[in-house]
Amino acid sequence: MKTWIHPQSRLVKFVCSCGASHEAQSTVKEDLLRIEVCSKCHPHYTGEQKILKTGAVDKFYARQKKTETLSK
Repeated sequence: MKTWIHPQSRLVKFVCSCGASHEAQSTVKEDLLRIEVCSKCHPHYTGEQKILKTGAVDKFYARQKKTETLSK
């Protein structure tokens, strides 16, 4: 195997937005990488379901509720 064609890998620290951190081998040039989600805070791994109400029906109900409060 050719040794000069592979990128150099080194130990990099990953810091999640939840505060968790871990170290792993990576080929990036930075020593510290900030990530948004990790296995400790991602809903798939934690088993917690987060429902976001951003659908058209939910927006309609929000507008309807707002008009009801204004008419009172």
